[in-house]
Amino acid sequence: MFNKAALWDLSYGIYIVSSLDNTRPTGCCANCAVQLTHNLIAVSINHTNYTNEVIKKNKGFAISILSEKSNSEIISIFGFSSGRDRNKFDNIKYRTVNNLAIVEDSCAYITLKTVKEVEFDTHTLFIGEITDGDIINNNIPMTYKYYHDVIKGRAPKAAPTYIAPDDSIEEINNKKRFRCKICGYIYEGDINLEKDDFVCPVCKRPKSSFEEI
Repeated sequence: MFNKAALWDLSYGIYIVSSLDNTRPTGCCANCAVQLTHNLIAVSINHTNYTNEVIKKNKGFAISILSEKSNSEIISIFGFSSGRDRNKFDNIKYRTVNNLAIVEDSCAYITLKTVKEVEFDTHTLFIGEITDGDIINNNIPMTYKYYHDVIKGRAPKAAPTYIAPDDSIEEINNKKRFRCKICGYIYEGDINLEKDDFVCPVCKRPKSSFEEI
């Protein structure tokens, strides 16, 4: 039986892939960005993500590379909500490069123009030619393993590495455990003892969003 958790040990990062929706920026979280040649990079975006539709119209996208010090709320906003319903950049500090939004709270960025699209059953592989890029700070880039092991984050349902809660590989122990019904974050201990203003560290939803497992 294939254990999807093996995918977490591949060399993934955590990225915000953004594009221009007419006059407003939008984007989503992605964990698959691959350098193909000296000037070509590919990203994989689920068909259900609004960003997929926007990149196809705009023919360009940007990659903001999150760091271990990036605010986890960025992942909450871009990974667990849709650009169809909200302006994700409303409360995010960003700069504009080549008409594309770059998240300031990241360690580096790359902008690209789309040169090829490859369709798969669930995702589109967008191949882009680099048009610009720079270092924002010297923080350590966040890896997918860091996101899972340290932040205790979960993959959104649209992510290729998503594991449904029933497929969890975590060991069963005598500790009380609560799972966020929005993003899947696991809280170990009795969450009922937390203050009323406690929120999920990943998606920032209130304590009422947790269920005991």
